[in-house]
Amino acid sequence: MSEQVSSELKLYGQLFWTFAKIGTFTLGGGYAMIPLIQHEVVTKRHWLKDEEFMNMLVLAQAAPGVIAVNASIFIGYKIRGWKGMLVTSLGSILPSFTIILMIAACFMRFKDLPQVEAVFKGIRPAVVALIAAPLFKMAKAAKISWLTAIIPIGVTLIIWLGNFSPVWVIMITIATSLLFVFMKQRRTK
Repeated sequence: MSEQVSSELKLYGQLFWTFAKIGTFTLGGGYAMIPLIQHEVVTKRHWLKDEEFMNMLVLAQAAPGVIAVNASIFIGYKIRGWKGMLVTSLGSILPSFTIILMIAACFMRFKDLPQVEAVFKGIRPAVVALIAAPLFKMAKAAKISWLTAIIPIGVTLIIWLGNFSPVWVIMITIATSLLFVFMKQRRTK
């Protein structure tokens, strides 16, 4: 086997195991995986720069589906195209699929045990912390101040208290952003 083929296989293995490891040992879903993905992809392996990671994360959030899988797809594609995308998405999906399958097979027998209920109650605060930590880190990296934090807080309150559809909020945001960019480009010309 040539050295180039061996190097390619090694990279695909690293891509798969990076996301498989994160998918296997992270509780709390996609948002809890973000700091681990960032550490592996940006800090440890240097596959992406911080700014590239933040841009990819915005796309992953905007795309339909699970954010961790979307992130793995974007990262895999950036690093090795379609093959990289396939490898990283499999690495991200297979552990969760296998674990959920095993839990579903066993859960019906043990769901009413007080120990099982206690474990799930104990995991909840850790999951909240795992989700809150990347939010604060992303806010810091995106240079969000208390003044700019008013916008998402206000939108959340409008959706929650005003019974306003999030779809309309997204459409209004897109239209406003496009108008802002158009006006800004017109001013510079």
